[in-house]
Amino acid sequence: MEKMHSIWVTAIFISMIATVVAVSPIPTAGPYRSPELFDRNFYAGWRPDYTWLEDDGRTINIKLDNESGSGFQSKNTYLYGYVSMSIKLVPGNSAGIVVAYYMSSPRTDKIFVWDEIDFEFLGNVTGQPWILQTNLFANGIGGREEMLYLWFDPTANHHTYSILWNSRQIVWYVDDKPIRVYRNTCRTRARFPGWRAMNVYSSIWNADNWATRGGQDKTDWTYAPFVASYTNFSVYACNWEQPGPPPTCFSKSTRYWWDRPNRWTLNRSERSDYTYIRQQYMVYDYCKDVTRYPVSMPECSDRPW
Repeated sequence: MEKMHSIWVTAIFISMIATVVAVSPIPTAGPYRSPELFDRNFYAGWRPDYTWLEDDGRTINIKLDNESGSGFQSKNTYLYGYVSMSIKLVPGNSAGIVVAYYMSSPRTDKIFVWDEIDFEFLGNVTGQPWILQTNLFANGIGGREEMLYLWFDPTANHHTYSILWNSRQIVWYVDDKPIRVYRNTCRTRARFPGWRAMNVYSSIWNADNWATRGGQDKTDWTYAPFVASYTNFSVYACNWEQPGPPPTCFSKSTRYWWDRPNRWTLNRSERSDYTYIRQQYMVYDYCKDVTRYPVSMPECSDRPW
């Protein structure tokens, strides 16, 4: 994930968002039902000794200390789908900490071009809110960060963060409310993930060289270990067995509900939520950063629906 070095906006943590009606993107029936057992779709791939299960395997905790971070990833790779999990972030002083939850195609020393869809939670000093940063990489090109404050305390309870990825759009959801849309249009076609299989990952790690106020606030290890908790795992997606040809993931059946025409754009209620959230809580949008991008990215000319 590309590192932000100097972006910081001083703002007051805004109170709870006004109640609006939202239609959940999750169908009433599907191949899986939440809460899923963690080990059905995931495994602890980074420092499994820093992870532990609770609630009969329906919750996993991952930790960070001054020795190491930790994380997990999906067993399968996917081409299009809907993935979702509920996360409870680190309470108290979390400056310098990043909790990442994202989809990514393989990235190695020999593979320099990859696709990625990110949620990144940036910690802060005690009394200041976490910042949610989203980003997108396509063909190895990123630099598409957006940042917002959440309308709740993400350390008090688990809240749900979801990615809808189909042939027409990518939508980032928080508690079933859309906060960002990236559409597959004539301007973005060469920059739209859809040719590479992706795994789902999550991790907690130290990034105090950039994460909090551009690296000004460092991680205070006297508060360690830092623990993030995950539950309510859902995966509705088209498996792409590697190596092998890409699967056919387009269907009007319930199985592929996430690529039916009613998921190719936001519905009326979702548009209302999207507009309100971005008006009230956005603190950074790369499309409006004329210093960083004197010539804006092509997708910045696209409407969200």
